Amino acid sequence: MALKISPTQSPKPVILPIAPLLFTRRQFIPLLAGIGVIALGFLLMATDSTPHGYGFLGLTLGPALVVLGLLVPFWAIFRKNSPETQTPALLPAWRVYRRSNTLLGWGTAFMALAVYVRTLEPSTSFWDTGEFIAAAYKLQVPHPPGAPLFLLIGRLFTLLSFGDATQVAWCMNFLSALSSAGTVLFLFWSITLLAQRLLPLSAEGPTFHQRLLLLSSGAVGALGFAFTDSFWFSAVEAEVYGMSSFFTAAVVWAALRWQAEADQPEANRWLLFLAYLVGLSIGVHLLNLVAIPAIALLVYLRRRTPSKWGIIAALAVGAAIVLAVMEGVITGLPSVAGAFEVFFVNSLGLPYGGGAVIFLVLLVAGLVYGLRWAKRTGKVLWHQALVAVVLVLVGYSSYLMVPIRSGYNPPIDENNPENILSFVSYLKREQYGSRPLLYGPQFQGQAQRFDQAGSIYAPKNRRYEAVDAKYDPVYADQDKSLLPRLYSDQPVHLRAYQHWVNVQAGQKPTFGQNLSFLWHYQLGHMYWRYFGWNFIGREHDTQHAGVLWPWERKHDVPAPLSSSKARNQFFLLPLLLGVSGLFFQFRRQTSDAWTVALLFFFTGIAIVLYLNQPPVEPRERDYTFAGSYYAFSLWMGLGVLALAEGLRKLLKQAAPATGLAIGLSVLVPVLILAEGYDDHDRSGRSHALDSAKNLLSSVAPNAILFTNGDNDTFPLWYAQEVEGFRTDVRVLVMTYLNTDWYLEQAKRQVNASAALPSTLEMPHYAYSTNNYLPYVPNPSVQDSGMDLNQYLHLLQQRHPALQVQTQDGRTLSILPTKKLQLQVHRNAVLQNRTVAQERATQVPDVMQWELQAEALEKKHLFLLDIMASNQWRRPIYFASTGSETAELGLQPFLQLEGMALRLTPARNPDPESEAFVDRVRTYRNLMQQFRFTGLSKPDNYYEENFVNQIVPVYRRNFAALALAYLHHGEPENARKVLQKCLRILPDAGAPHNFESVALVWPLAQAGMQKEAQELAQLLGQRFDQLLTYYQTQPAYDDREKQLNLYGLQNLVQATHAANLPQAKGLEEKFRRHYAALRGEGK
Repeated sequence: MALKISPTQSPKPVILPIAPLLFTRRQFIPLLAGIGVIALGFLLMATDSTPHGYGFLGLTLGPALVVLGLLVPFWAIFRKNSPETQTPALLPAWRVYRRSNTLLGWGTAFMALAVYVRTLEPSTSFWDTGEFIAAAYKLQVPHPPGAPLFLLIGRLFTLLSFGDATQVAWCMNFLSALSSAGTVLFLFWSITLLAQRLLPLSAEGPTFHQRLLLLSSGAVGALGFAFTDSFWFSAVEAEVYGMSSFFTAAVVWAALRWQAEADQPEANRWLLFLAYLVGLSIGVHLLNLVAIPAIALLVYLRRRTPSKWGIIAALAVGAAIVLAVMEGVITGLPSVAGAFEVFFVNSLGLPYGGGAVIFLVLLVAGLVYGLRWAKRTGKVLWHQALVAVVLVLVGYSSYLMVPIRSGYNPPIDENNPENILSFVSYLKREQYGSRPLLYGPQFQGQAQRFDQAGSIYAPKNRRYEAVDAKYDPVYADQDKSLLPRLYSDQPVHLRAYQHWVNVQAGQKPTFGQNLSFLWHYQLGHMYWRYFGWNFIGREHDTQHAGVLWPWERKHDVPAPLSSSKARNQFFLLPLLLGVSGLFFQFRRQTSDAWTVALLFFFTGIAIVLYLNQPPVEPRERDYTFAGSYYAFSLWMGLGVLALAEGLRKLLKQAAPATGLAIGLSVLVPVLILAEGYDDHDRSGRSHALDSAKNLLSSVAPNAILFTNGDNDTFPLWYAQEVEGFRTDVRVLVMTYLNTDWYLEQAKRQVNASAALPSTLEMPHYAYSTNNYLPYVPNPSVQDSGMDLNQYLHLLQQRHPALQVQTQDGRTLSILPTKKLQLQVHRNAVLQNRTVAQERATQVPDVMQWELQAEALEKKHLFLLDIMASNQWRRPIYFASTGSETAELGLQPFLQLEGMALRLTPARNPDPESEAFVDRVRTYRNLMQQFRFTGLSKPDNYYEENFVNQIVPVYRRNFAALALAYLHHGEPENARKVLQKCLRILPDAGAPHNFESVALVWPLAQAGMQKEAQELAQLLGQRFDQLLTYYQTQPAYDDREKQLNLYGLQNLVQATHAANLPQAKGLEEKFRRHYAALRGEGK
């Protein structure tokens, strides 16, 4: 029988008769039972009497009951009203297809899962994964707005480690892999549902060729998406995005199932199922919500004959639902509960929590009344809408975990959301501030004043007292603009703006310039570039890497960019297949095509508009738009049908056309898998955990360790909280020290680390107190300096000499001098071995230094407080990956001891070196204790942030230790150090960059002339090629140009100092590139 693919006439949308009540006693009984189990689980979690709630009730039975209770509503939703109801029997062809569709869908998911497990990260990785694993393992509170459902499920998965803490991370990573495989499963079934509407299927069912096409389209689209760069990256690590994508895929599939069964009386169960998925997804990530407008359009197009105003109304309803969930449910209901709490506690004298309980009772009573009213009056749609609201709220109930667990004060307790008011702040992400979206100020505008926008309440004296105020900046109308994209006034952002638009400091950007930045940077660079990575090709993994087009030649790109494992070439094939599916669907099923297009828009471009990203980001943000790539993969699957149609017209025969179309289409996911495998295979590495343990191993017992950002903090949290490694060390994140909740936590014991000493009590750090202490010179101490303890005591007394009045009447504490002094307890310093033995005579009686900053922030004040109060009893360290010691003038007092810099009272005798090197401790750490697992293996892949951030620190510290040995006449030890550095950190494993120049001179001086010349030759050639290449690249690569020119300049100096033969040629290259860059800058 010849296969003919032609347009299919969809059932004409009609107004369907009102269905009977979907939720009756048979459904409400299991729903209420599920709610009861959830409540019991949370009650057990809240009543665990062990420290931090780490007992069986808090970490095992309670979470298990909550997750079990959250599963029960699925049974309630699909429980039939009549147990005698029989499903109509399927015709044989349909039965064969349904069985094949089910089996192949699961087979596709298992295939993806197998690849994910094979490439799974065995331990923690960088960015948020260490935080999430630690938070799930002990049910702690991560950064706002949290992901409680992800953590609850993750906690149960960690139990699969059976007590082996080293396997906890693998179990959490496996949860992401399993969730991602579930996404692939639902994508497969969604594609086949859409594909059925594009084929002329008879009532008897699909023919053999049609069945092949349907199943192939699902497999091609699902597997193609499974191995896309962005999705695969999140699938093999413990991040929320795999599970978030799972909920998005399940919601879309549920909507399509409703569309297919909308004529049946109980079809709306799929919409209730969808509503419950939305509620659950809130506890994972909010990205799922952006699919709602597309679903609203799908429902309208299926229920009504479409019209212009009807479509607009459907989109408005969809947007309203999103707004209602985000503002009405997620933050709105807790905000109202907070208002009730303040009123009933302050005005009626109820105990803490009384107002929130009264609000909860009223909310439940209102829902019960509404349901009974709708049933009594026969308002079926109202009844279903209220059931949907109930289901959303049940799903959202996972957030009860946050205040319950925060109340136990676990080690990770970000924002301390233990009461309803701090919980609301946590949900609203208030610590991150806000960005203007549709109308607001631009970067040149200066706030005219700050108006009070409300009060901050805190529990105090059995009531809620206003302890601080919220202020909003007020800008002049002329400083505001529609669609403000150029809004940030940070100097680094202004310089970055100028890379993208021709705008000057102090000049108000035009509306056209805002649109230009939106088009070129926010859409072009931060969305379409990522889209190209997934469906066209990726140049490499350096930040700002572009799209790899088929016509770009590899020999035009220098190493290590050309040899990067992240250089993936797809030859436009995924893009072409997806575009063909897009046009094919628009020709055959326009309504479905617009639904998918809307899904594509809201999961991609709409997020770009909402985020309003600044011009500088710490990392690539492609994972944010995985939902958009999912939508395009629907079209990629439908592209199989488009290809079959084209080949049928060309070959005039159905069978060859079908076979050839399937054969060619299958090559697309195979190509994506083959190209991406080497840069997504994480199975042989543990670099993030190694770097964390190396940093913790660097410090002395009971140390205080200051870190800077995600990648030198979250892996440490994992090592301490999960594997129990060096729990005596107190890790302090500098950026968090600007918040009072974090300072309060620093003042109590955590694990084996005692509370930190400080002179100033919490009232001096609470809320906005001492957020900013400007330098206002006082002639009496400006030049002579001031004792740090005296300064702190005057602050504690709120002495008038340290206070000034601002123009708006507020009082600020000040810094009267930049010159500080601190009495040194020499005995404590020598007993604790704070300085190397050879420096014992260099310990002064008074430590004197000068601040470089023009003001103290709260974090700086707390650091100085610890210095004064600690009296050198506990060692103080800073991560060598970067610190703020330069602003405080402490750089000359640092001592390198591995991966950490120890603060000492002795000034470094060599002012040109970054830090004094404690040879004994640094040698023990680098040569004996540190782990460098797999870094010498060229087959392992390490992403750019590790290669360019962590590895250079290793090499720099090896070089510093070798230099210290050379300066002390120990060339043999220097050679040992350098030989190990070259052996464990070869260029093949982690390519050398400008930081490696520090190795050249020590190599030459240690008698390793051959190695010195080889490294100089490699670096010189690399700098030359990279600088030549970057001359042809966009302006945002200026940083790479500057770093490589800086490296080349230092290499010239090093080779001249070492009398290497390459020196003269390198100097000529430097002059040439320097002249080229100077000419470019004019």
